[in-house]
Amino acid sequence: MENITREFEDVKNKADIIKGLSHPIRLCIVKGLMSDEGCNVSKMQDSLDIPQSTLSQHLAKLRNLGILEGQRNGVEVNYYVVNEDAKKIIEALF
Repeated sequence: MENITREFEDVKNKADIIKGLSHPIRLCIVKGLMSDEGCNVSKMQDSLDIPQSTLSQHLAKLRNLGILEGQRNGVEVNYYVVNEDAKKIIEALF
């Protein structure tokens, strides 16, 4: 029974990652960060042409899921994709 519980947790974690990537903007953010590692909010906002508040909400969701991490660099925060499952999903899609 313990094995089934552990397996279910793993499946649930992967499903959460897939749900997190299911929005087109979040998918673009992760895909873009994989090719332009360490991008900041200003650069992402210019590339995606969306309001800063919208971008911040999507980044927060991705950080909460453990897909992204931000590293402060002075007044900027540079973002990196840190979740290997998310990377594999993006690579499989593109």
